[in-house]
Amino acid sequence: MINKNIKIEKDIWLNSDGCTVKEIIKYIKSRGKLRDTQIEAIEIYLFLKIVGKNKPLWQLFSEGFFITDTTDFNEYEKFMYNHGYFEKLSLYLFAKENLPSLAKEIDNIKEPKKIIKKIFYDVNYSDYLLSLPMGAGKTYLMASFIYLDLHFALNEPNNKNFAHNFLILIPSGLKNSIAPSLKSIESFDGSWVLAEAQAKKIKKLLKFDILDVPKTAKKSNLAVNPNAAKVNSILPNPFGQIFVVNAEKVILNSQAKGLFEDDEIVQNELKQKLALIPNMSIFIDEVHHAASDDIKLRQVVSWWNEQNNITTVLGFSGTPYLKSAEKIYINENDFFKFSHITNTVYYYPLTTAIEKFLKLPTVKSASLEKTEILTEAINDFNALYKDKIYQDGTIAKCAIYCSSIKDLEEVVYPHLTTKLKIPKNEILKFHKGNKEYKIDSNAELEFKSLDLPSSQKRYILLVQVGKEGWDCRSLTSVVLSGVGDSPKNMVLQTSCRCLREVDKHDNTALIWLNESNAKILNEQLKKEQNSSIEELNSLNRKTLNKPIKRVLRVDYLKLPKIDFYQLRIKYTTINIEENENTKEKLNDIIKNIDSYKDGAVTIKSGSFDDIEQTRDFITKEYQKLSFRDFLFQIEKNSFMRVDTKPFEKELKIIYDKIENLEKVYNDIALCFSIKRELHSKSEEIKQSAELLVVKNLKAIEENKKLYPSTEACEQLLSADKNSNFIDEFEKTKQEKIIALAQEQKFDEISKVSD
Repeated sequence: MINKNIKIEKDIWLNSDGCTVKEIIKYIKSRGKLRDTQIEAIEIYLFLKIVGKNKPLWQLFSEGFFITDTTDFNEYEKFMYNHGYFEKLSLYLFAKENLPSLAKEIDNIKEPKKIIKKIFYDVNYSDYLLSLPMGAGKTYLMASFIYLDLHFALNEPNNKNFAHNFLILIPSGLKNSIAPSLKSIESFDGSWVLAEAQAKKIKKLLKFDILDVPKTAKKSNLAVNPNAAKVNSILPNPFGQIFVVNAEKVILNSQAKGLFEDDEIVQNELKQKLALIPNMSIFIDEVHHAASDDIKLRQVVSWWNEQNNITTVLGFSGTPYLKSAEKIYINENDFFKFSHITNTVYYYPLTTAIEKFLKLPTVKSASLEKTEILTEAINDFNALYKDKIYQDGTIAKCAIYCSSIKDLEEVVYPHLTTKLKIPKNEILKFHKGNKEYKIDSNAELEFKSLDLPSSQKRYILLVQVGKEGWDCRSLTSVVLSGVGDSPKNMVLQTSCRCLREVDKHDNTALIWLNESNAKILNEQLKKEQNSSIEELNSLNRKTLNKPIKRVLRVDYLKLPKIDFYQLRIKYTTINIEENENTKEKLNDIIKNIDSYKDGAVTIKSGSFDDIEQTRDFITKEYQKLSFRDFLFQIEKNSFMRVDTKPFEKELKIIYDKIENLEKVYNDIALCFSIKRELHSKSEEIKQSAELLVVKNLKAIEENKKLYPSTEACEQLLSADKNSNFIDEFEKTKQEKIIALAQEQKFDEISKVSD
């Protein structure tokens, strides 16, 4: 889709002289806190905000913004480009790559702009989707955008391309994600993306609110609608406000037909009050949920945009695909279909994330009974991870998903405790409960505490929980042993729950599936990630960047340290007078006044062409300050520290008798100060240094640009251990000592010995 073209144009801009964010990007990279994928997403975001002027995608598309300079045009495409038919050319190039059937009909399309708007969901606001897989750090990316927007907003308060306030929408199926999302954003260190002073300034401006009070009855008013009341309390001109809310809260009571009639607005005060928040950007987590027909979120956002308060809408998803292909009609009879979410401006594949930072999975499947798969999966998990403790103190955990509460309580749990003899205190059962099976009162707390070192729960049994949006880094294995353990459209998301990174360069995971779920996973990998189970299993950690320890070679060679001497000089001053004795010193100058007078000036005949040049010379040589100016100059030379008034009589005598006053200024200045003697004491301090200082340097990641290679380094270090360098060095030193002795230079022998 268009994300490839955007990346090309973004890279050209970042390397251009006109790029205004080079220093920001350079700073973010130098901090080293964000992953490469997060930094690239920020680059794309700023490119669209600054170069794209935050325009809707359909508008940029129509203007030819995504036609890159690297495009190799054929004659037909050249004609459209040269004649400025950017709408049709952009649509044709897009269709040629993604929708061949549409490309064939391009000449029959009379209104390409209408088609383009339909492709991008016919919205009139900036609507961008960033696709990053689970565990890539989407929440920290949201926080980065908030800090960057507020940074630019503070510098350009009237620039509506940058937001002043933010609304984070969590799809209603992911209610448990609200608090963790807010907590991560609130605790985010803004100095990861901005200089510390600016980050602290913005941090003080941020205000957080969760709009999580249960929905109220129809015909409610602000008195009984606490969510709307919260919003109302910060009006009319908030800055740095961040709201987190379930999507269902803002589409409450809305219908597809007549969605925004006046009576409906009255029924949802929250929706109405949010329309009054100025310069608001909306972040939608797991946006593929919000794109479905059962959630009319896009219509709500469109209405907000009509109120002129929307800056940008940013969607985040690991799966930039629709549940079912969408139809776009060219005319009454002809249409084309696509399943991609077309406003995807950045895409980072799951396989790349696994190669870079996620856990490396092993996916296993079998055509066995549910309990048999459970036995295989638990035995494998115990063999690999039973004793696994991560660096943060958490133990490895296995999530076993169940199709129903009955399945969990009557099949899975008994099998684990009886057949597999797993201690009950290591098992956590977590579900909503029913009339027959109640959930333990501590279950939710224990579920939220799984990523703490204090948690000793190793086997997590779940029903309708943790399929998406569950952030548990110590989760190391997932089991889908039966049909219905996960909804069909969420097998990929559920399987990937165990891939989050814990310890760098020491991350593996185990996924166990029955044959049915394995087939679904393979299909979803192919459709959504252009990958397969076979490819996931073939990913090799050896291809990843490994940390290379930087080694000081002189440790192996036993080279001597370098001796040098540091010279330390101490200065002291001693006053040899009790007071200035200014009057006496001025009289001494008067007694020796002849030593300050100029000698006679002889002007040779023919030195000047006329009398004017002679007058200029004399004026220049003997131009004299007035007496008051003379006194002021003395005070000025002392930075106004001396008072000449008590000594005007003596100074007047000096003034009258000396033509060139410059000669006497320094001596007059000394008359106003106490005589001092300067004494110094020097000390030589012997020091030593090493040829190289690398003891505090951290290991670096292996890459092709390093020289010498890892193998060559190992060969060098091995050779160093067996080197005869020391013997040769000692031999040379002894020869020099003998030579100095023969020359009777005994003072230098000790230096060589040292």
